[in-house]
Amino acid sequence: MRGPHDNQPLVAIGAPLPEAAAAVVLVHGRGDSARGILGLAAAFDRPDLAYLAPQAAGGAWYPHSFLAPLADNEPGLSSGIRAVLRAVAAAEAAGIPRARIVLGGFSQGACLIAETAARSPGRWGGLFCLSGGLLGTGEGPTGARRVRGMGGAYAEKAFDYDGSMEATPVFVGCSDVDPHIPLARVERTAQVFRDLGAVVDARVYPGMGHTVNPEEVAAVRALLAEATAEP
Repeated sequence: MRGPHDNQPLVAIGAPLPEAAAAVVLVHGRGDSARGILGLAAAFDRPDLAYLAPQAAGGAWYPHSFLAPLADNEPGLSSGIRAVLRAVAAAEAAGIPRARIVLGGFSQGACLIAETAARSPGRWGGLFCLSGGLLGTGEGPTGARRVRGMGGAYAEKAFDYDGSMEATPVFVGCSDVDPHIPLARVERTAQVFRDLGAVVDARVYPGMGHTVNPEEVAAVRALLAEATAEP
């Protein structure tokens, strides 16, 4: 089934992919754009990296809150995940392995990259989730939510994705009073990634607004340094 983001552009800046030390896929939030989220690249101060940003149709990856049942956010959610994976495929086609591909996003974009990574296990170069978390209602004693099952139907399942993140470094940062992102979901997201075998650095900032702070930028720069370090 085609979705709203399937024919949207992929914007690239930084080093050309064949020459880049690593690739960073940046995903924008609701009401922003690919060009907007690429503004973070200057703060990371890594001109040797390639930055790829998919564009959401209408500036939103899915219509409702990320806490809504997954079915309510289709087909945008699945189309958005495909958009992220197309950016990954572009980097891989240029010879950059997933171990040197970093996924990152802010707000709705952070939710989308978290969901994409959880559904695409393996060793990534890194993941940074700025003011976001995994999607779904999170209802039930085990955090049950709605996930796509056989034949396109939806069935209840807990936050227990298959596979391993194989020690992928993950940074999760958010305010404790973010008006869009409940602290409980931030903490749950961090724990899910730990359970998947990621190495998680989760930081909560008291009283911060829905924004990105300098400490988070520094944490991402450290993550990028790790992703490009010689083995």
